[in-house]
Amino acid sequence: MGLTKQSTGTGAFNEMLQVQSESPNDIVVALAGNPNTGKSTLFNSFTGLNQHTGNWPGKTVTNAQGRYIYKDKNYILVDLPGTYSLLSNSVEEQVARDFICFGGPHVTVVVADATCLERNLNLVLQVLEITDKVVVCVNLLDEADKKTIHVNLKKLSAILGVPVVGTSATTGNGLEELKTEIRKVALGHISTDPIKITYGPVLENIIKDLEPVVGELTNNQINNKWAALHLIDEDNQLVKSVNSHLSMTKLNEELLHNKLKEARAELKAQNIDRKDLQDLIVSKLVKTAEAIGNEVVSVDNKNYNERDRKIDRVLTSKLFGIPIMISLLGLVFWITITGANYPSSMLAEFFNWIEQYLVDFFAWLETPYWVCDVLIFGVYRTLSWVISVMLPPMAIFFPLFTLMEDLGYLPRVAFNLDHYFKKACAHGKQALCMCMGFGCNAAGVISCRIIDSPRERLIATITNNFVPCNGRFPTLIALASLFIASGAGRFSSLAATLSVLAALELGVIITLTISKFLSKTILKGLPSSFTLELPPYRKPQVGQIIIRSIFDRTLFVLARAVTVAAPAGLVIWAMANITIENISLLTHCALFLDPLARLLGMDGYILMAFILGMPANEIVLPILIMSYMSKGSMLELDSLNEMKQLFVDNGWTWLTAVCTMLFSLNHWPCATTLLTIRKETQSWKWTGVSFLVPTITGIVVCFIVAQGVMLLGLI
Repeated sequence: MGLTKQSTGTGAFNEMLQVQSESPNDIVVALAGNPNTGKSTLFNSFTGLNQHTGNWPGKTVTNAQGRYIYKDKNYILVDLPGTYSLLSNSVEEQVARDFICFGGPHVTVVVADATCLERNLNLVLQVLEITDKVVVCVNLLDEADKKTIHVNLKKLSAILGVPVVGTSATTGNGLEELKTEIRKVALGHISTDPIKITYGPVLENIIKDLEPVVGELTNNQINNKWAALHLIDEDNQLVKSVNSHLSMTKLNEELLHNKLKEARAELKAQNIDRKDLQDLIVSKLVKTAEAIGNEVVSVDNKNYNERDRKIDRVLTSKLFGIPIMISLLGLVFWITITGANYPSSMLAEFFNWIEQYLVDFFAWLETPYWVCDVLIFGVYRTLSWVISVMLPPMAIFFPLFTLMEDLGYLPRVAFNLDHYFKKACAHGKQALCMCMGFGCNAAGVISCRIIDSPRERLIATITNNFVPCNGRFPTLIALASLFIASGAGRFSSLAATLSVLAALELGVIITLTISKFLSKTILKGLPSSFTLELPPYRKPQVGQIIIRSIFDRTLFVLARAVTVAAPAGLVIWAMANITIENISLLTHCALFLDPLARLLGMDGYILMAFILGMPANEIVLPILIMSYMSKGSMLELDSLNEMKQLFVDNGWTWLTAVCTMLFSLNHWPCATTLLTIRKETQSWKWTGVSFLVPTITGIVVCFIVAQGVMLLGLI
C-alpha cells in the first residue's frame, strides 16, 4: 500500500503537523524530550531508521517520522525537536508544543535523562499540563548506574500519575516494556491521572473563570486550563496556533478577548504584571520538579562528575580553550587534506581509465565527434572531477567531525566562541555551523537549523561561505605551495601550512565582522541568550558514526553537487569550443572581464574560472589551466612545477596568487550551497543576499590588497 499524508485535525496545517499514515487505525506516538537524553537513539531503536543522533543540544530541529509494529498494531513515531520547555521561546519549542496540542498524537512519550532527572522534569510537567496521554521514559539508566545515581521509578510514576519506564536505549534494556506501556495508554487500558500544578488562589480563580470560554471556543480540543493560563500570559504564538489549527466563531473570540481583558486587569490590581506572571509560572514548575527530584532520586557518590569537570577546566579555560580548539580543528584539517590525497588520486585514475573505454565505445558506435566531446570531455569529465575531489575529503572530514560531536566536544567549541559571536551580535551556536562549513558550506547551512532565532539563523546562513570548504582547499594549498612557500627552502611545507591556516583565521575574522555588520544593518537586533548544555563526555559508537556521516552528510551533499555539476560540464564545454571570429566564447568573456580583474589583482581568465566553477569550487583550477592552454576540455597538469610555469608564463606574480586565494576565500557560494540556502530559507531574496554579501566582500578585499601593494611599490 502506498503512503498517504493524513492530517490529524482541522484547519490549515503546516508541514510539521502532517503524519505519514497508511491507515486511519495507525497509532501516532509523539517522542519529546530535552536534548542529549538519547531520544533519537530510542527513535532509531524502535523504527530501524538511520536518523542522525548527535551529542549537541537541539540537533533534531525538524520532525522525523518512523514506523514500527507491535502486537499487530501499526505505530507511527514522530521524533519532535529536542527542547527544554514548551513556552514557545524558540522554533523547537513551538514545533514540539504545536504537535502535542494540535497534531493529535494518541500518546506522547517524554524521554528524560536519569543522570539529571530534576532538570528534565520541567518538560515532563509542561507536557502533563497539555495532555494526560503520556508515558515517561527515564533513559540512560546505564550511565546513571555508573555515576551511582538511583531513580525510584515506581514512586515517580505514583507522583506523576502516568506510567514511568526505565530504559537504556543504546543497549535495548526496557524498550519492550516501553512499547507495552505505550500500547496500554493508546488503547485506553490504563487510566492516567496526571499531577495537577496549582499557581496560587488568585491565578487559579481567574483561570477557572476562563476555562468554560476557552472550552467553548476550542470545542475542548485542547486542555482548557493550560490554554487559559497561557492566553492570560499573552502567548501570541499560541493564539496564532489556535487560529491556524482550530475552528472558532467570531462571537467566541470577542467573548474571550473581553474575559482576558478582565483577567489581566484583576492581575494588575494584585500588582502582578506580565513578567511577574511568567516568573510565577516558571518558578512553580521548577520548584515542583525540584521537589519530585528530591523524593525519587538518590546519589551514592556526590562527586560522580568530577572527571568531566576537570577536563572542562582545561578545554573551556580562557588560557587553553581557544589554542586547544584551533589545534584539534587543525589536526582534523591536516588528516583530511593529507588523507584525501591518496583516494582522490586513485579515483581520478579510475575515472580516467573509464574515460578511455568510453571514448573507444563512442568510436565503435561511430557517433559524431561533437557528441563524444560534449558527453565525455564536457559532462563526464566535470562529474569525475567533482566526485574525485569532493568525495574523499568529505568521507574523512565528516566522520572526524561527527566523532567530536559524539564525544561531546562540539558544545565546548560553542562555549569557547560564544563570547566572540555575542560581541558580533550573533549566536554562539554559529561557531558549530562555521566548523561544519569547513567540510562543506551546504552542510554548514543545513546545520544552521540548530539556531533558535530566525534573525541569527539568517546571519549564520549568509556568512557560512566565508570559511573555505574542502572544495576550496586544493586551490588554497596549491597556490600557497607554488607562490608563497617557494622561497622558504626546506621550510616550504611549514610556510604553506601557515599560509592556509592564516586564510582560515582570516575567514573566521571576516565571518565575525560581517555578522556584526549584518546585525547593525539589514538584520538589526541583539544577540539572544540560549541554554548551552555541556553534555557528559561519552564513548563514541564508531560504527554508527561512519554510517551516519557517510549516508546523512557525505552522500547527501555529493548528490546535490553532482546534480549541479552535470549541466555545468555542458556549459563549460560549450564556452570553450564555440567560437566567434576564431576566438572562443570563454576568451571573449575573459577579455571583457579583464579590466575589472586587473583592478582586483587577477586577470579575466581567473574571474571566468570562478564563474564557470560555480557548480563546484573543485573545478576552478582545471578550468583555469584549460583556458591558459586553449584546450577544449578540462585538464590537469602532471606536476605542480608545470602548473606554476604555466601561470608565470601568463603573467602571474605572488600578488596574483594572494588575490586569487583571497577571492577563493571570499566569493559567491557554489551552486549546491545556493540551492541549499534557497531550500532552508524558502526565499530567493535571502539567497540573493547570501550571493552578494561574500562577493562584494571579496571584491573589496582584493581591490584594497592589490591597489595597496601597487601604491606601495611592492611589486
